[in-house]
Amino acid sequence: MFTLPQKESRAPTTCPGPATTQDLGSSCDNGPERECSRKPDQKLYGVGDPTATFSSGSSYLSSRGSIIKWFWDSAEEGYRTYHLDEYDEDKNPSGIVNLGTSENKLCFDLLSWRLSQSDMLRVEPSLLQYPDWRGHLFLREEVARFLSFYCKSPVPLKPENVVVLNGCASLFSALATVLCEVGEAFLIPTPYYGAITQHVYLYGNVRLVYVYLDSEVTGTDTRPFQLTVEKLEMALQGAHSEGVKVKGLILINPQNPLGDIYLPGELQEYLGFAERHKLHVIVDEVYMLSVFEESAAYSSVLGLERLPDPQRTHVMWATSKDFGMSGLRFGTLYTENQDVAIAVASLCRYHGLSGLVQYQMAQLLQDRDWINQVYLPENHARLKAAHTYVSEELRALRIPFLSRGAGFFIWADLRQYLSEGTFEEEMLLWRRFLDNKVLLSSGKAFGCKEPGWFRFVFSDKAHRLCLGMQRVRQVLEGKSQVAEDPPSSQTQEPSS
Repeated sequence: MFTLPQKESRAPTTCPGPATTQDLGSSCDNGPERECSRKPDQKLYGVGDPTATFSSGSSYLSSRGSIIKWFWDSAEEGYRTYHLDEYDEDKNPSGIVNLGTSENKLCFDLLSWRLSQSDMLRVEPSLLQYPDWRGHLFLREEVARFLSFYCKSPVPLKPENVVVLNGCASLFSALATVLCEVGEAFLIPTPYYGAITQHVYLYGNVRLVYVYLDSEVTGTDTRPFQLTVEKLEMALQGAHSEGVKVKGLILINPQNPLGDIYLPGELQEYLGFAERHKLHVIVDEVYMLSVFEESAAYSSVLGLERLPDPQRTHVMWATSKDFGMSGLRFGTLYTENQDVAIAVASLCRYHGLSGLVQYQMAQLLQDRDWINQVYLPENHARLKAAHTYVSEELRALRIPFLSRGAGFFIWADLRQYLSEGTFEEEMLLWRRFLDNKVLLSSGKAFGCKEPGWFRFVFSDKAHRLCLGMQRVRQVLEGKSQVAEDPPSSQTQEPSS
């Protein structure tokens, strides 16, 4: 992932209440309505400017082609470095352990067994011919039934509202292209999955307006990095003041990298905000079945009794996370807006799935007994065990972190290891991890406005997690420069 330049806005805010004892960096610690002056580097919103640092192109490429190549060249080096020196316990035990890429590597045994059963192996003429570009009807029917059941839809979802294509990256790209004019923008709360920047820009030339969230806890009923309608309103007004037209809002639920799960009431508030301003809402629910804590109740947008604006609400899901199939490339869109569905389907000419894969996906999604009785219980148990191990390692290192019992990652606060609190130091720390053969994702790659946050992915086998956390400990205890006077909230006993 990569970080793009942006314009920033700064202003004071009011803290509505006292800080809790478990907050991560609050500076407001007295009674209600206490005025809290923000530090000079704290921002309310930012307008993404993807080509601000683009300097020169290739004589072999168009201007668009040169910018597209520049995105690749300027991407974070870690992922490419990892693939050149990937850890293997037999062939390359000194290679890089990847705790940075959000993939579920815990259930290959279950999936390989299910995908190799005889009912998955079928070849017939229709599967080898051009399909309906929205996806074969048999698959769209299964997707509608699957989402109706797992999203707890109050009414059965309809196959005609389903579009199937090769993954959520293509979906973001297609939706940005059909919903926005060149130069328009989506609101997105930060920190966020940074690759979305590329998804919406490369084809559609659509920008992002960042809704900056704070780690500060400003009241007893608030949480770190909490999204509010007030913050959405400020970012929208700020974008308009800079002449940027905003066409929609992107929500990720459960959230990546925070792991937050939006409550039904919160979802209604965000959707109500969008309805008032006639904004589209793209809801990425790619982790909806990866909620492994029983106490963490999940609600899909498709499970709400009423959508404020069904024609502008578009929900995506894929098997890449919940079924550990990021390499298979299956994603789906559910929208009641037929103009949007047809426009996206037209782009499926370039982003479709083979008929054989569509057949396999239909067989998988309809096998409710295997999913409910075998796969999901075991997947959740393995995720919880892996999460518990990494959580305990972070506690032993006295690293504060956030974890909500969903997704594959823990959002950890390493600000105490930055003496000056800058993104330059964050990058140096990230490089020290990589030099010590462990790949993490730094906060800047997620658009986090506070230097020092890192995402730890725990959805991997125990021996790789153990080795990865050993290498993290080596960096933090033996090689990194610890700040002399870390904030008090960072030296207290951390809690999840």
